[in-house]
Amino acid sequence: MTSPRTLDTAQARSRLHELIVLDVRTPGEYATGHLPGALNIPLDHLDQALPDIRDAAGRGDILVVWASGARSENACHTLAAHGVTTATLAGGTGAWAAGGHALHRPEGGGRSAWSMERQVRFAAGAVVLTGLALGRLRPAFRLASAGIAGGLVFSALTNTCGIAAVLAGLPHNRPRQGDLDRTLAALRDR
Repeated sequence: MTSPRTLDTAQARSRLHELIVLDVRTPGEYATGHLPGALNIPLDHLDQALPDIRDAAGRGDILVVWASGARSENACHTLAAHGVTTATLAGGTGAWAAGGHALHRPEGGGRSAWSMERQVRFAAGAVVLTGLALGRLRPAFRLASAGIAGGLVFSALTNTCGIAAVLAGLPHNRPRQGDLDRTLAALRDR
């Protein structure tokens, strides 16, 4: 499988009017700020959206975006395995904002949420601290801290994150069905 094409922020900005931008972060993360015109199809809903994404790819180039760019590359590989050619934004929405480009946010503030990275750091830290504190009572609780440490090392080596996968399933990180239906309808209209 080939690596997805990567666009830097200047290339993406110059072509934004012709690109179909898919933001594959959770709905809460998307609400904190996204590229202008980006449609939110969370990473774990790509399979459900695949027919509409495939149709859209026949009408224009697709740019897949995540906060930092790493997981959007994974999404590009998933879509490529289903015959959909895409590009990813180098550095993701973080690089877009750092380049001085505006991020759009829903009117009225939308849902406020922490980024997935921040949620993972909080969850991992909370488990480690709890394991260490309870380990004073029963040393076996320290295994929870060791398990998180091992999981973080594995996560770094494989560029995957089991904690993020679990957190993505929490209600505040999942799209409401109506939101996803509206997004897919907007994708069909492009």
